[in-house]
Amino acid sequence: MSLQPHILLTPSQVSERVILCGDPARVNRIAVLLSEVKPLASNREFTSITGEFHGQHITVCSTGIGAPSAVIALEELVKCGAKYLIRVGSAGAYQSHIGLGDMIIAEAAVRDEGGSNSYVPLSFPAVANRALMNGLCDYMQHQHENHHCGVVRSHDSFYTDDELDICRKWHQLGVLGADMETAALFTVGRLRRVAVASVLNNVVMYGENVADGINDYVSAERAMIHGELLAARAALAALTSV
Repeated sequence: MSLQPHILLTPSQVSERVILCGDPARVNRIAVLLSEVKPLASNREFTSITGEFHGQHITVCSTGIGAPSAVIALEELVKCGAKYLIRVGSAGAYQSHIGLGDMIIAEAAVRDEGGSNSYVPLSFPAVANRALMNGLCDYMQHQHENHHCGVVRSHDSFYTDDELDICRKWHQLGVLGADMETAALFTVGRLRRVAVASVLNNVVMYGENVADGINDYVSAERAMIHGELLAARAALAALTSV
């Protein structure tokens, strides 16, 4: 049955359509949007469920924090038959007009993480699948929700000593925000010939201390859940439209 060593799933358990999220606890929060939900596996940072949305089978799998574990999840899910994958995650804004809870839809990503560099040189672009990305944008437009489409940056740590200087640099270049997984998922997804997109809930305002901003946002449970579920609804709409 080809049991995958990290996600502990077999091809018979995985849908062609997958939502990826970082936090394992987010898997169960996304589950409320699905019917016929069944738990699949939980190992290390990888927790997974299956369910249905508008008659389509959906797999939801967590990846933990950062590019290495996200790429492990992607690789093993693809081996199990996944073809369309959307990251539902969080980001910190690099632009002052992006508010808390606004959605950032990545068209492409700066590859400032090490995971994708293990596969191909940095000259290889990290670009979203157009059909999935358009599905995300269409959903946000129809729902009249605040959203921003453009380039994001993926990196490996937000506790670096020169973080403020780094943020100013990418702010000046017009990058919308930062996460830790999107670039690697876009890159490896492209190499594996699968469709990948990313929708990110902004949890830190531009110019705010990252650690303080995350702590403040975690305490704002209502806003966090609203943004998280909005991103998940957009992902489900995009996945079931392809």
